[in-house]
Amino acid sequence: MMVVGFLGCYGAIQESQCLLGTFFVCLVILFACEVAVGIWGYMHRESVSKDMKGFYDSVYDQALTENIADPNKKTAVGQVLKVFHETLQCCGKDTMTSVFSVITSKVGFQDVCSDKYIGVDCHNKIDELFSDKIYLVGIAALVVAIIMIFEMILSMVLCCGIRNSPVY
Repeated sequence: MMVVGFLGCYGAIQESQCLLGTFFVCLVILFACEVAVGIWGYMHRESVSKDMKGFYDSVYDQALTENIADPNKKTAVGQVLKVFHETLQCCGKDTMTSVFSVITSKVGFQDVCSDKYIGVDCHNKIDELFSDKIYLVGIAALVVAIIMIFEMILSMVLCCGIRNSPVY
């Protein structure tokens, strides 16, 4: 994304049709990939939900294992788990692990759960996200798609404007 943005900015500054054309082609490819992944994700949302729960379980287990080995060490896995919990407003794989995680967080053994989310398991929240709130994911994708369409239009307008402008 940084390279694509650089192509667009540098192409506009240098008034280079080649760089702006390359920027446009990259945007078209990214837009096509976004549409393809969006359609695939919507059609396979059950398996995506199952894979997300599997990823959460592996991160949860790894964070617990690392906390048992060294409770005072802050790890990247623990931070990922904390982001999961804060974003989805949940804690633990199920109700039992939710209560366990909150209790161990209060004792100071780990710091990945808030006591606000006691009894709210992440598996249900992940299922809810991919079944009940799929429209939020769709709205976010639609906003990104609209922004990309405007970028493509403006890059082509700028490219054509450079081509039609007199050389100074």
